Amino acid sequence: MKIAVIGQSLFGQEVYCHLRKEGHEVVGVFTVPDKDGKADPLGLEAEKDGVPVFKFPRWRARGQALPDVVSKYQALGAELNVLPFCSQFIPMEIINAPRHGSIIYHPSLLPRHRGASAINWTLIHGDKKGGFTIFWADDGLDTGDLLLQKECEVLPDDTVSTLYNRFLFPEGIKGMVQAVRLISEGKAPRLPQPEEGATYEGIQKKETARINWAQPAEAIHNWIRGNDKVPGAWTEACGQKLTFFNSTLNTSGLVPEGEALPIPEAHRPGVVTKAGLILFGNDDRMLLVKNIQLEDGKMVPASHFFRGADSSALELTEAELATAEAVRSAWQRILPNVLEVEDSTDFFKSGAASVDVVRLVEEVKELCDGLELENEDVYMATTFGDFIQLLVRKLRGEDEENECIIDYVERAVNKLTLRMPHQLFIGGMFVDAEGAKTYDTINPTDGSVICQVSLAQVSDVDKAVAAAKDAFENGLWGKISARDRGRLLYRLADLMEQHQEELATIEALDAGAVYTLALKTHVGMSIQTFRYFAGWCDKIQGSTIPINHARPNRNLTLTRKEPVGVCGIVIPWNYPLMMLSWKTAACLAAGNTVVIKPAQVTPLTALKFAELTLKAGIPKGVVNILPGSGSLVGQRLSDHPDVRKIGFTGSTEVGKHIMKSCALSNVKKVSLELGGKSPLIIFADCDLSKAVQMGMSSVFFNKGENCIAAGRLFVEDSIHDEFVRKVVEEVGKMKIGNPLDRGTNHGPQNHQAHLRKLVEYCQRGVEEGATLVCGGKQVPRPGFFFEPTVFTDVEDHMFVAKEESFGPIMIISRFADGDTDAVLSRANATEFGLASGVFTRDISKALYVSDKLQAGTVFVNTYNKTDVAAPFGGFKQSGFGKDLGEAALNEYLRVKTVTFEY
Repeated sequence: MKIAVIGQSLFGQEVYCHLRKEGHEVVGVFTVPDKDGKADPLGLEAEKDGVPVFKFPRWRARGQALPDVVSKYQALGAELNVLPFCSQFIPMEIINAPRHGSIIYHPSLLPRHRGASAINWTLIHGDKKGGFTIFWADDGLDTGDLLLQKECEVLPDDTVSTLYNRFLFPEGIKGMVQAVRLISEGKAPRLPQPEEGATYEGIQKKETARINWAQPAEAIHNWIRGNDKVPGAWTEACGQKLTFFNSTLNTSGLVPEGEALPIPEAHRPGVVTKAGLILFGNDDRMLLVKNIQLEDGKMVPASHFFRGADSSALELTEAELATAEAVRSAWQRILPNVLEVEDSTDFFKSGAASVDVVRLVEEVKELCDGLELENEDVYMATTFGDFIQLLVRKLRGEDEENECIIDYVERAVNKLTLRMPHQLFIGGMFVDAEGAKTYDTINPTDGSVICQVSLAQVSDVDKAVAAAKDAFENGLWGKISARDRGRLLYRLADLMEQHQEELATIEALDAGAVYTLALKTHVGMSIQTFRYFAGWCDKIQGSTIPINHARPNRNLTLTRKEPVGVCGIVIPWNYPLMMLSWKTAACLAAGNTVVIKPAQVTPLTALKFAELTLKAGIPKGVVNILPGSGSLVGQRLSDHPDVRKIGFTGSTEVGKHIMKSCALSNVKKVSLELGGKSPLIIFADCDLSKAVQMGMSSVFFNKGENCIAAGRLFVEDSIHDEFVRKVVEEVGKMKIGNPLDRGTNHGPQNHQAHLRKLVEYCQRGVEEGATLVCGGKQVPRPGFFFEPTVFTDVEDHMFVAKEESFGPIMIISRFADGDTDAVLSRANATEFGLASGVFTRDISKALYVSDKLQAGTVFVNTYNKTDVAAPFGGFKQSGFGKDLGEAALNEYLRVKTVTFEY
């Protein structure tokens, strides 16, 4: 079809481009005259294509169409007029001239909100549904017959910009193209507009945007967001006109404590807090405003309202100075009337309009490798000097705009003041769970309540997955270079090291970990893990593959290793931070985003970790953490269609269930580190002192709450009795006590239910005939303490020989001198295969045994010696997939094959 496009703006430009792609002939473009020497984007695009462009300042005079204008239009022979966005009044002689008439885009669901400022009024009225209409033009004001409508949900904190950018702009372009397609196919409807429900509101102007404070908080919020960004809702306070932007009713956890801001007409004074300006409706409900524009046009964070001008200008590095000059060139291109862009040059006072804001933001994002920059940032820093300062702070990760408000629980412990987040962490914010549900997390040392923690619900999982998906698909995380990703992970590791005493103390408090061990292992290895995988970020590479050529042409095949997307990670309670780190570091290094479910009984180090990711500058939504039950949170992650990978450490029973859910949902990738019953074979030719020392460690390390703990020791007959005697002697030296005491080497079990299972486990062993040499009972003191326990005379058929205790219980069985193959057969007679060990001075025997043991890890003359560079994972029903080492990266990557012909 021959089409005349009448309109302006980026929206008009996009509609024009899409119509041409559809094969339509645009015979002419009618747009607004140049302003301050700048042409409208629609006209610029058409001129590049050689399409006639007309820029009439007006189409009629004294109510009559200008003959010259009509003549130039008629000469084009258009069959349809398309008006994507037009601010001029077009005469009916033009509207009715084409064979198919004219169609117009309107950003509301007509007949509601006819007239100008339709998006504003959709928000001001608190409409739950918004959308757009494409209608046939007539001589009324937005009264023509309906051709097409599409609707969307209006979110509680939508502004004109967010609603436009999320739906009205992208879907509106598609809608215009679809409407033209229907017309060309003869299928376009003409549905008379109903008058019932019709509304008409006038254009919103600054003078009419004053806030009426005699309303509930929700109505005030709707008024502010409905005028955000243009014209801006305002009030008078502190002797000047203040304009409010970025309003929200989400004030969960906020306390109105700060400096009062008297507002003469308001129900109560506002309060300037770290989160922003808290305002009150006449119903005493709160709303929060995050940005304020002063009367001189300067925009400031509302939390900074009472601060003086910031005199601490950053000193730029050479690289940052080079970036500043490149940005100066962009300003110069956008502001052609400015002879020279100086630090004092004001973007808007120099003639820039809203369309120029979009252009500047996109140019700077491209220049800075996808830096997270928003239109609002330009309004916050309108002079070139201020803009560069803001930009450099963002590049350095020092941006204060989105400072997260954290409701800490504070405890004075271990000569420290612990500051512990206790809410869910979703999209870079700490928030309450749906319905404000909470539960108590317990200190296993004395059974007391540490604090209440938010208990995630299914809806919270959906929010967290949506945040992770958006961060993966649209956020900065997927746009920065792999090397920059590594830099952020290095920074995170450094912050974990700076907070290592605090993290170790929280592990002791929440998980019962002995502080000195937590410092070295729980926290120390976590730091090492993030540093190790940070180094891998820019070394994840594909390969080129020689294939047969399609002669006479040639072919090139290459592979790319890509992140899989949103990952769910479900971690156990024995090493809360370390298990999180083992999986999350590899997941993030590969470029994924993640939703982490810590164990319900040990959530606190995971939430402290979330806080450190913010300080490290990891973008919002990349890491999300949801304390809660496995049956609810873990199950939803396994079932969720947008989760592409599950990493799980826990029991074999639950692992099987997760594997089934992953298969039935969307065949998501899964790696499982499950139960173990790791055999440790001690031959008579070993270094007995070392075997006793390592045998003790293999069982009692971390109170036996250790996935690779030696579940069964096979001791050669000739040294059996001496080995047992020495072990019992060493057990007697163990100090049971408060995990924060530096002399303690055996703390409480993780939680009460686990303690009960250990008691039952030992009772079963005694009932079946095993010899209880020592221990086997709860320690008579407050808390969840269990005695280090030793069983001997354990036969292969017994429950304690086959089942994992996951506690400080040593299970010892004899084997005949020299009968290596028989003991190997007994060691392998289990469905588990996580770890194993052998002690012998005979290198040939060590190699033979390590070859025959059916386990993912074999320790020779040592035990528990894991390292961040060595892959870790099990065989058989101990699971599959690897943590740690290069192999772990493959769990979070997918391989794409690309073949070229040339």
